[in-house]
Amino acid sequence: MPGPLDSVRGLAASFFALVRTRIELAVIELREEGERRKAMLMHAAVAALFLALSALLFAIFVILVFWDTHRVAAAGVMTLAYFGIGWFAFSKLRQAQREAPPPFEATLAELAQDMEAFRGRENE
Repeated sequence: MPGPLDSVRGLAASFFALVRTRIELAVIELREEGERRKAMLMHAAVAALFLALSALLFAIFVILVFWDTHRVAAAGVMTLAYFGIGWFAFSKLRQAQREAPPPFEATLAELAQDMEAFRGRENE
């Protein structure tokens, strides 16, 4: 016949199973976030490298086209254009950072549901 100690053991086992599940979810989210960040960083590095090279070559091309007539003006316009593009990209990066969902969002939501479930049982 099960006694109070068996009930406590069963409750503790259920509690630890719940905690383990939540920890596993957090670990999975951490791994997914790490992989996503690595992929984003790699794509950003490749894009930055090739965009920088193409921008440099384009600037040289424009300056060479206007070498005899307006080389200083061409260099100034190219510099201002690249500054504007860089400023725009930086502002978009800041906006994306502000709008990014918080890490471990699913884990925190599950923990909040667990807390509500426990509070609901206590009030009954």
